[in-house]
Amino acid sequence: MLAALMTGFGFGFAVAAQVGPIWLLCARSVLRGTFAVGAAIGAGAAAVDLVYAALGEAGAAQVLHVAPLRLALGLLGACFLVYLGLKSLWSAVRARTGLETAEEVSSPAAAFRTALAATASNPLTIASWAAVFTAASAARMAASPLALVLGVGLGSFLWFVALSGALSFVKRRVPESGLRLVDGLSGLGLAGFGAWLGVRSFGSH
Repeated sequence: MLAALMTGFGFGFAVAAQVGPIWLLCARSVLRGTFAVGAAIGAGAAAVDLVYAALGEAGAAQVLHVAPLRLALGLLGACFLVYLGLKSLWSAVRARTGLETAEEVSSPAAAFRTALAATASNPLTIASWAAVFTAASAARMAASPLALVLGVGLGSFLWFVALSGALSFVKRRVPESGLRLVDGLSGLGLAGFGAWLGVRSFGSH
C-alpha cells in the first residue's frame, strides 16, 4: 500500500510539474496575489486530478470513444482556456494604477473554482490517467488502487504548494514591468493551450 501511495504521489507531482495552463494560471495568480490563492489553485487542480485518476483507473476513458461527446467537451475546454488567456492579456496591455479590483486579485475561493473549471476543461486527461494506471498495473503497482489515486491527488497538490511558496518568496523582487510581462506570457500560453485543445478535438473527431 505504501509503495502504491508513493507511486501515485510521484505520478501526481510529475504531471503537475509540467508547464501547462494550470501551471501558468498559478504562477500569474501568485505573482499578482498571494500564496493562499496559489494553494487554492493547487487544491482545485489536485481535486480534478484525483477524480480523473479514479475515473482512469475505473476505465471511464472508454466514454471518450463517443465522438460527439469528446468533441463537445474538448471545444468547451478550449473556449474556457482561451477566455482565461485573453483575460490575462488584457491585464498586461492596459495601464495599471495599483488599485486592482476584487475580480483581478482573486480570493482563494474564486481561485479554487477557476482551477476546478480550468483543470476539468481537458477531459482527455482521463485517457492519460488510464494510460498511467495501465503502466502501473503492468509494473504491479496498482494492487492498491485507492492508495494510488490518493497519492496522485497529494502529489499534485504539493507541487502547486511548492510552486506557490517559491513564487511568493521572489515576487517582491519582480517589478511592475515584470508582472505585466508575466501577464502577457501567461495569457499567450493559456490561449495557445486552448487553441491546441480545440484543434486536437477537431482532429480526433
